[in-house]
Amino acid sequence: MSAPGPGGRVPGRVTVLVNPASGGRTGEQIAAAAGRRVLRAGVEVDVVAGRNAEEARARARACVEAGADVLAVAGGDGMVHLALQEVAGTRTALAVLPAGTGNDFARVLGIPRKDPLAAAEALLGGVRRTIDLGRVTGPGGADGPGHWFGTVMTSGFDSLVLERANRMRWPRGQARYRLAILAELGVLRPRPFVLEMDGRREEVEATLIAVGNTTTYGGGMPICPHAVPDDGRLSVTVVPALSRAKLVRYFPLMQSGGHVERPDVRTFHTRGLTLETADMLATADGEPLTRLPVRVEAVPGAVDVIVPASGARRDVGAGG
Repeated sequence: MSAPGPGGRVPGRVTVLVNPASGGRTGEQIAAAAGRRVLRAGVEVDVVAGRNAEEARARARACVEAGADVLAVAGGDGMVHLALQEVAGTRTALAVLPAGTGNDFARVLGIPRKDPLAAAEALLGGVRRTIDLGRVTGPGGADGPGHWFGTVMTSGFDSLVLERANRMRWPRGQARYRLAILAELGVLRPRPFVLEMDGRREEVEATLIAVGNTTTYGGGMPICPHAVPDDGRLSVTVVPALSRAKLVRYFPLMQSGGHVERPDVRTFHTRGLTLETADMLATADGEPLTRLPVRVEAVPGAVDVIVPASGARRDVGAGG
């Protein structure tokens, strides 16, 4: 781990990327405030905006190709996910100015999530840390480079909830997500998954399978509390087939990480696995990816991130 420059200051060029719709347009405000703060520190900065995800990703790609030292995204985990597709495997470091509702990637890196100026200060005085990423491809490495993710990939109950919520036009915000949860609880049934890793093939019935590069998703839920983002491995949590009543009772345990203490919940580490079942979506960083079957792998040292210097030595995989 090394400081980005003398006194911890970020050198060279910083690009702040924003989707103006992030966080109810607060992303635009945070990007502007952070840009002003970085300029006052004497660092060259550009603020660029995308009107939608496709344009934002194109802007991110152009910034990386132009040689930006740091790409700072003003947004939530969705914007982080978008930026990871472009910065992974490059010399451009990723910084986060949280402006979303979940902010799980910022959470595990120790970046202030409720104070935009403190997040900007963390960018200026932070240090580079190299961490792993997860990568999702088709079986056997199909789909080219695949999809990078920074936090957690899941399939099962929560991916069904996300898919239903995305089909709904009403209500808006978190109310739509809660309604989707209730609707999926009403049709809950066990799903037969096939896990293949280390030359072994195993069939399991599960409510949810989570594969974590970091610990939390969904706004701080430690679904994979044993995940460490720089150990070259993924942490897997298999939540067994549950009845509706039992799944509801599991929700408080999942909020605290206590679910992994239940004897019927399996956790283990792996460098990669193949996951398959019929007609099921895989999601990662809260974004829909592709339908199963998929191959999920840990890619060591895939990205540099800017983390606060004060927390650089703590285990960023521990959440908080």
